[in-house]
Amino acid sequence: MLLKQKDFLNIDQQLSFNDTILQYQWRITPINDSTSNINVYIKDVNHSLMNKLSIPFSDTNFEKRTKRTIIDFNNLLNDHIEKFRVTVLDSMQQLPETYCAYIPLKASQLSKAQGMMQNYPMLSTVLVNNNVELNGRPFLEITDWNREVDSISFNFCYPIIKSDSLPQNGIIKYKKVNSFRALKAIYNGNYITSDRAWYALLDYAQMNGIKVLETPVEVFFNNPNIGGNEIEWIAEIYMPLKE
Repeated sequence: MLLKQKDFLNIDQQLSFNDTILQYQWRITPINDSTSNINVYIKDVNHSLMNKLSIPFSDTNFEKRTKRTIIDFNNLLNDHIEKFRVTVLDSMQQLPETYCAYIPLKASQLSKAQGMMQNYPMLSTVLVNNNVELNGRPFLEITDWNREVDSISFNFCYPIIKSDSLPQNGIIKYKKVNSFRALKAIYNGNYITSDRAWYALLDYAQMNGIKVLETPVEVFFNNPNIGGNEIEWIAEIYMPLKE
């Protein structure tokens, strides 16, 4: 459970292990673009004083669990970051105006890709079967991002040429997406974790004093339903500037 997040470098969380409640304070200090120093301060909520007295004289369960948790976290983190790449571009981008068909969805960040995969066949099939002229790559538009409860609302969109005879089925909607300026990153990997590029862009914005809206847009170059080598999948991630 997340207790408090001052920013991306200072995170407080609480984990439960059977009858034990541990509080973790993560303090992250960037060293360069690819390396950070991480300090973790851990407290047993119900046995803090006892652990302080016991640790100098014995190898306590608290100490064993703490070491095991940190080692497991480090192994999982290293395995995770090997499966994707994020490259933040050092220039502003202008996304052009477009018209699109879209389906509004709501999910956790982790379930975002599943929602896209479930709705992609219907969206594309309805458009193609009704002779709607496609006009670009499918994209995802975040409309609300609530990190405290891990919830996002988003529109899964397909650019089309506007016409007077668009199919109506009560699920697919249509609208114009206005042009905007944004920071841009290139993401390679499974689209389940493409939100890692959101954090990279927010971190870049914070370090460079750039004000942004936390409503990223993802443009997809691969169809996850087809499969393939995930590290070769490409998505362009845009974080709109606050203007």
